[in-house]
Amino acid sequence: MTIGRPSDPSGASHDTDILIIGSGAAGLTLALRCADFARIKVISKGSLKEGATFYAQGGIAAVLDDQDSVDAHVADTLVAGVGLCHEDMVRFVISNSTDCVRWLVDQGVPFTTKQKAQAREDIQFSKSVPHTDDLTSLHLTKEGGHSHRRIIHATDATGKAVFKTLKQKALEHPNIELLEHHIAVDLLTRKKLGLPGQACIGAYIMDSKTNRIQLVRSRFVVLATGGASKAYLYTTNPDGASGDGIAMAWRAGCRVANMEFNQFHPTCLFHPHAKSFLITEALRGEGAWLELPDGSRFMEKFDERLELAPRDIVARAIDHEMKRLGCDCVYLNITHKPADFILSHFPTIHKKCLKFGIDICKDRIPVVPAAHYTCGGVIVNQYGETDIPNLFAIGETSFTGLHGANRMASNSLLECFVLAFSASQQIERKFASTEIPQLGQPWDESRVYQSEDDVLISHNWHELRRFMWDFVGIVRTDRRLQRAQRRVRVLEQEVEDYYRHYKINSDLLELRNLVLVAQLIIDSALQRKESRGLHYTLDYTDRAEIAVDTILVPD
Repeated sequence: MTIGRPSDPSGASHDTDILIIGSGAAGLTLALRCADFARIKVISKGSLKEGATFYAQGGIAAVLDDQDSVDAHVADTLVAGVGLCHEDMVRFVISNSTDCVRWLVDQGVPFTTKQKAQAREDIQFSKSVPHTDDLTSLHLTKEGGHSHRRIIHATDATGKAVFKTLKQKALEHPNIELLEHHIAVDLLTRKKLGLPGQACIGAYIMDSKTNRIQLVRSRFVVLATGGASKAYLYTTNPDGASGDGIAMAWRAGCRVANMEFNQFHPTCLFHPHAKSFLITEALRGEGAWLELPDGSRFMEKFDERLELAPRDIVARAIDHEMKRLGCDCVYLNITHKPADFILSHFPTIHKKCLKFGIDICKDRIPVVPAAHYTCGGVIVNQYGETDIPNLFAIGETSFTGLHGANRMASNSLLECFVLAFSASQQIERKFASTEIPQLGQPWDESRVYQSEDDVLISHNWHELRRFMWDFVGIVRTDRRLQRAQRRVRVLEQEVEDYYRHYKINSDLLELRNLVLVAQLIIDSALQRKESRGLHYTLDYTDRAEIAVDTILVPD
């Protein structure tokens, strides 16, 4: 489905200036920042709202209060990252936080203000929007690892508010074409064509409703496909988080870094009928307690910051207590707060939990950790540029060095906007000197045939996610990792053989990417002979004196 104005209504040409693969916060922001000087195609593998941005509850970390400072935000991020953050990138991102917030407010994002911190079931773009010159009117909340209140939000549905605003702006712009239900098959580079030099010149894109594949050639290609948490059995992520951008970049020749650092969100709703529903960290920021089944609190045994310790510590604490007691979950309790406070701050969570018979004003919320965020990714510079000319990666797909060994809450959306800004500036600088390449051949399916054994795809998908959860989860050992490594290599061979002999579909493409990214995660974890941040191994429980990134290089 095409939304907005097609760049070529006849469908005869599939050339564009900028091809953006991914339609979340990073991709839409970059599209809007470039649309005044370029023609843009934005590819969404499902409906536009199926990305992680739409479901983000918490908020955006930014320095907006007189009592806060860039130095304080930088210091908090460095502590959370456990020695692996790149301080220059941390300072770059945080120093640009205010400008990004001002731009978002200017677009019409209805952030909650101090005066109007009232729940709204349906976010209206034209209401409750502060003036761009008065950012001090924004209501700020606090989350784990932060020393100040610096999280701007739209009640507890910030991602929805941001996404709906940016989507509407993109629909209104004549130079932006939004394609739903289209999935990238692979990148096309000069090297793949056997030509001298190395540059990305486009990508093969499949309409997942017809399985028709077209070549889209472009001056610049931007990967904004999110992370790879769907590699795990339990995750807070939507179904599309299959590491597509990371896998495509690796196959094209890009390095990746720190793939072993998978953030497990401490609090995902535990209910047999609930699917991937995250309970935002802002509850703990506003005073919610973590409790065992008997009602006793336990975080004091693990960290003096209690429930507001960084996510890796809280997730490991919950995992430890669940295994120690043999219980299925722990509980998040905010019932000691007034009902009016809960309803005004967390309307989305209250409404969702009520569907499962849980009234958070009166009842404790059963929670478990779940895979949430990929801290590693495709190595980029501060402009989002990868190792391959004209190929960019932004958002969760990328590795900037901001998050280190553990992402601090609400820094992720901030990174999306700052890198989208800087990438758009770099693209504009290079735009006039970069032509749309007239290279590449149409997709060839003449030597493949229709499979009659698609059960292999679903079987391998479930096996992969199960052994990743069991062997490459919150607590690891070399033995578990080696077992996972042996199995993932078998799966990779099976999937690649399937890919080469049969007509492809979206399920196969996602599985192919997920198997590759799982292998990168396992290989990275085996290289790290220490416990640091999100990577905790029983074989090497101490932290190494020198913090070093895990960098993998394609053959």
